[in-house]
Amino acid sequence: MAQIIGGINTSHVPAIGRAIHRGLQDDPYWKPFFDGYRPVHHWLAEARPDVVVVFYNDHGLNFFLDKMPTFAIGTAPSYSNADEGWGIPQVPAFSGDQDLSWHLVESLTEAEFDLTTCQEMVVDHAFTLPMALLWPDQTWPVKVVPICINTVQFPLPTAARCWKLGQAVGRAIRSWESDVRVMVLGTGGLSHQLDGERAGFINKEFDLQFMDSLVKDPTWSTRFSIHELVEKAGTQGLELLMWLATRGALGESVRELHRNYHIPISNTASGLMLLEPSP
Repeated sequence: MAQIIGGINTSHVPAIGRAIHRGLQDDPYWKPFFDGYRPVHHWLAEARPDVVVVFYNDHGLNFFLDKMPTFAIGTAPSYSNADEGWGIPQVPAFSGDQDLSWHLVESLTEAEFDLTTCQEMVVDHAFTLPMALLWPDQTWPVKVVPICINTVQFPLPTAARCWKLGQAVGRAIRSWESDVRVMVLGTGGLSHQLDGERAGFINKEFDLQFMDSLVKDPTWSTRFSIHELVEKAGTQGLELLMWLATRGALGESVRELHRNYHIPISNTASGLMLLEPSP
């Protein structure tokens, strides 16, 4: 059966792409952020995942306000991105793992999750930048399966629902008759708000408590409603839902191998966690 070897949660701020393009990794403003990924690069070199299942949110490149699925999954042979208007250079296309994609579609449907199945799909910075942070040479030694969670247009899925989605994905991966090594990647956040009266809002105390909870009490954040999470983390801070789904996929208990938290990055709290399932 397929094995889940670990999970990574990371921020995906568009400014990261511009920093990569301009070679600012050692700039004093950016260095604490980029240095945080060095332990992750070492882990990836040793762990050697074959496939990455990516929980992310789309910002209008693939879906827009007129058509916004709650959950969507890609089943395409490859995934490209396009110019989003942020000044982020495009990256090489990603190879999809269609066998795993369709296994997940079938398993999640049986688990009573109604997903939008996308046989063609483009991916935006929420997908491409985390991948570029993990593999800076952008040669992509892995296949991918994108799973998109709506954090853009209300009504949004609850934290509890996203936790259950992650659990169902984890069960489905472990039931897949394959010897591949699967990594789960959750992207977005942490606390930030880009508009309105609270533009620039960051809640460090909540962010650190949330990160702690993923190890010690992973369902902690599911006790809050979406509106309560907006109050605590900001409107765009709801991207923590992808972190929660990733943690759900890893199983009952995990061990934390690495963490980095840095503020601000483009008025955003940036976080990074590397977790492995515990026996």
